[in-house]
This record gives sequence, C-alpha cells and structure tokens, in this order.
Amino acid sequence: MKISIERGTLLKAVGQAQSVVERRNTIPILANVLIEAEGDRVSFRATDLDIEVVDRVNAQVHRAGSTTVSAVTLHEIVRKLPDGALVNLSDDGAAGRLMVEAGRAQFQLTTLPREDFPVMASSEYASNFTAPAPVLRRLFDKSRFAISTEETRYYLNGVYMHVADGEDGRVLRCVATDGHRLARIDAPLPEGADDMPGVIVPRKTVGELRKLLDDDEAQIAVSVSETKVRFATPEITLTSKVIDGTFPDYSRVIPNGNSRRMEVDASEFAKAVDRVATVSSERSRAVKMQIDDDRLVLSVNAPDSGNAEEELGVAYHDERLEIGFNAKYLLEIASQVDRENAVFLFNSAGDPTLMREGNDGSAVYVVMPMRV
Repeated sequence: MKISIERGTLLKAVGQAQSVVERRNTIPILANVLIEAEGDRVSFRATDLDIEVVDRVNAQVHRAGSTTVSAVTLHEIVRKLPDGALVNLSDDGAAGRLMVEAGRAQFQLTTLPREDFPVMASSEYASNFTAPAPVLRRLFDKSRFAISTEETRYYLNGVYMHVADGEDGRVLRCVATDGHRLARIDAPLPEGADDMPGVIVPRKTVGELRKLLDDDEAQIAVSVSETKVRFATPEITLTSKVIDGTFPDYSRVIPNGNSRRMEVDASEFAKAVDRVATVSSERSRAVKMQIDDDRLVLSVNAPDSGNAEEELGVAYHDERLEIGFNAKYLLEIASQVDRENAVFLFNSAGDPTLMREGNDGSAVYVVMPMRV
C-alpha cells in the first residue's frame, strides 16, 4: 500500500478512529486502526468490539493495499505535522512497518496483520430511515446530560431512542434518566421509522455520534435492529451494539398534576444558580428556591464556607413555595433551554418538578427535589 493524503484530511479521519479505540486493552490489534486503500479512496476503520467507526476519505492511491497501525501513535504524529503538509504512507508488509513521511520528517511504525483485525458482523436492520443532522443533534444533545453513570443500573447508561405517541401524533423520542433527573425530547417521526424497535444507545456511542452531527446540511442514514444501531453519512459509518436491557417505564415519573407555574428568564436563572452555588459544599450543592408573588429568592447555606442569596423577578401567581434542588442538576437542565424562558411546574416541596422550554412541549425535563 502506498498513498498520499493531505494532513488535515488524515487528522480528521485518524482522530475519529483513535477516539473509539480503548487506551487499555488486552488485545493488541484493538489499539490499531485498519487502513484500506483502493481506487481513489482510503478507509480508516477502528473498533472496541462494541462500536465500529469507518471513515472514508479521498486520497492519491499509488498502490492499493491495507495494513493496521496504532491509532493513537499515528494520530499524535499527524497532529504535530505542519498545516497543509502532504503525508505519504507506505506499507512494507514483509518488515511489518508503515512509513510515514511529510517534508523532512520520517517515521517508521510497527504494523499488525490486517487479517487479525475484527470486523463487526453485519446485521439485518429492521428499520431504515433518514433524518437531518440538526434533528438528531437536538435529540441527543438535550437528553445526554441525564444518562446514568451507575454501572449497576446498566440499562440507564444510554439514551433510549424509540417511537412514541406525542401531543400531535407519532414522534421519534429520546429519553435519558439517572433516577434524579430525566430528559424527554421529541422530534417529528421520519418517514420509514414507524416500525423501529426501541433501543438504548450507549453513552460512548452518543459521544462518538455527536461528531457526525455538526454539519447542518447532512442527512444521516439511521438503521436499527434489536441488537445494533448504525448512523451513516456518505463519508462516515458508525455502528454500535445497543444496551441489552429494558428501559424502565419513564412515563410514570413525569408528573401530570403540577399546577404551580413559574416562568423565568432561562439564562438569568442559570447564571444566578451558578453564582449562589459557589459557596455550597461540593458534596450536596443544595440550592433553596423561595417563590412568592413574582419573586424568586435563590439561597445557599453552607455552614463550613458561608451563605449566598440572590433575587430574581419571575412570573408566579400561586401560594408561597420553598423547595431545594441539587445545583448541578438545576444548571444542567437550565442550560438546555434554547428559548428565552423556562417554565417550571411544581406540586409540593417533596414532589418531582417539571420543566419546559416556554410553551414547547417537545422537550420535557423532570428533576427530583432535595431536602434543604
């Protein structure tokens, strides 16, 4: 194999690959990226046996072929090369070496046989549809903060993507929860997604998928089976196993009878919470909200470090309420709001609180209160 490729193109492709490979693994080949050159295209494939990413780029292919080399090492080399450099990669199969040349810089990297590289078995997908990148970006970006990191409840370690009944008909829905907060985001159901099985997309996959969704013009081909999910653009294909478990009935957690309504400027609210939380102890970070007649007082009392208080103007015409929340949870939910105002719906100091973005019902957040 012998190819010439522009440094920026190579860096992006190898960057995608090296973020998938696990830094610590007992199988040496899994630290490598599989490079395959044919025609005028080169593909870079990496896997950790749960996720596989394939990035295809244009390059000058002087001699077709394939090899595998350390993804992290190749990425570090390319990252340190000057902008605009032309990089030459040539594989010496007999010596088990890959030559990397750019200008006067020369590197020889150890390779492993491509035959040893595991390729994820292809799956029969029950559902195939296309969705615009901004739609998928919104679904995953607004729900991912609520993914649980608790390994014992492994079925909460991802985003539950499924078809559901929304306010105006069938929707594509993403839900994540860790038991303390919950995010439920809806988007119009894409054509062909009616029969999609509900799947739990793992946390790491959600992180890798985000890199495919930056281009507002891109259309993402989505394929879903009971065991795998695949997201693809013409250049990049991301295939992942899904979490083998049953996502709990989240609808039981979403309160329906919360009638105390408070509307507040979302950005001012987030900044005020951040300010008063500065003095709270890291362990609990509890913020008390006192709401009464168009007035919200945020306060923190931390015996070991001091206290803080800030007042905000809000729209609230109900009986006085005192309720406490984990500051981190409040901040994460408030930072999801794209619209100017956040609407909080309370029941009592001990019940879950509902939060919406203005009058938009397609994004719903639930947060459990804390004792303060």
